[in-house]
Amino acid sequence: MIRPAMMRQKITLIVHCAILFLGSLHFLQAQLHITTDLPEGIYEVGETVIWNVELEPGTQVDSVTYKLKEGGLSVTSEGLLDFENNKASVQYTFTKPGAILLDLRWKSKDQWHKTVGGAIADPEKIALAVEKPTDFDTFWAGKIEQLRSVPKQPQVQRILLEEEKEIEYYHIKMKNIDRSHIRGQLAKPLKVEKLPALLIVQWAGVYPLQPEWVIDKAKKGWLVLNINPHDLPIDREQDFYEMKSNGPLKNYPAINNENRDKSYFLRMYLSCYRAAQYLTERPDWDGETLVVMGASQGGLQALVTAGLHPKVTASMALVPAGFDTMGPAVGRKDGWPHWYTNTENKNEQKVHETSRYFDVANFVPDITCPVLVGIGLLDETCPPEGIYAGINQLSNRKEIVLLPRSAHQARNGSQDAYHERVDTHWLPHLRNRTFLQD
Repeated sequence: MIRPAMMRQKITLIVHCAILFLGSLHFLQAQLHITTDLPEGIYEVGETVIWNVELEPGTQVDSVTYKLKEGGLSVTSEGLLDFENNKASVQYTFTKPGAILLDLRWKSKDQWHKTVGGAIADPEKIALAVEKPTDFDTFWAGKIEQLRSVPKQPQVQRILLEEEKEIEYYHIKMKNIDRSHIRGQLAKPLKVEKLPALLIVQWAGVYPLQPEWVIDKAKKGWLVLNINPHDLPIDREQDFYEMKSNGPLKNYPAINNENRDKSYFLRMYLSCYRAAQYLTERPDWDGETLVVMGASQGGLQALVTAGLHPKVTASMALVPAGFDTMGPAVGRKDGWPHWYTNTENKNEQKVHETSRYFDVANFVPDITCPVLVGIGLLDETCPPEGIYAGINQLSNRKEIVLLPRSAHQARNGSQDAYHERVDTHWLPHLRNRTFLQD
């Protein structure tokens, strides 16, 4: 299922212009308007996408350059836009299933600006860059057995929150492989014997966990566990996390990325499996509902968990990372953490081979539960083409919410359609066990 529904009408997308300054993006009040004939951005092979570009009155620019990038990577054409009365257009005809990114850049008042447009053709026909390794399932079965040989030994500490009278809140710590630990927070409503379980997994970065991330869901009737992707305390001061981020965890995706048995993501993926298993063994679990959700790196973990753990009953992933690790080999950009190019001072071939054991797409065929995925059509961090290639491996119930105005981060409501589906449909129905009746 794809949302929003395909509508043949015009729409104006107002995109705030961004300054490329000191490696970061800053948004201006000045605006650039992009008008397209298909607001949802979905086309068929053989059709032509037309972007109409209009400068805001009073915007002074030297020139506007454009690049068209198939798969967000391979440049098929580039040049200068020819404006007449502040208007110009760019066209592209699809010759195969896939995504196209329009990259616009210009200089104004000695500052560089950038914005992008996107479109995709026959997304349900996009194929994997490479097949999964023949020993993929054997490898992960072995790692789960290794994990099972390590006792969980959960340490659960009640934390009293004076302002929360109807919620129990805990810090939790469990053992993981290689003498590491899983650390997180758990919340549940008081005086309820059996509850549906919700595992929340986190986006990239190094930071503390916030109690409201579990308390809000517990107030809605969930047994909620939220885990840190790293083996770190969850409630230190910000300086602690900045020190870790700038020190031992700087570019953590590259840690041991030449070795599938030592990759940083091995511990992370197994943390998710163990967290899910822990929830199913609690006496206050209802024995039926186990949902896992996250965004970006959290979306990666949500789908991996569903692929590894058979008791997961639904998985929800917004702009999921980790797809299409070998995408650049076929001319399209891979998703964060960009294994393909994260090879400085490394053996590229070994990194590429290792990446295949952690590519989310290779876990997808083992998912047996319903899946909700939000995909940003303008996302350059986790590009849409690779995500579609992976999600197309799903044979069970799935809903794809294509977000035509969304880059990786939400801006101006660009990801509201996904959150509406999560908050008003998926979570309430899953909690009430009415989901499959809908």
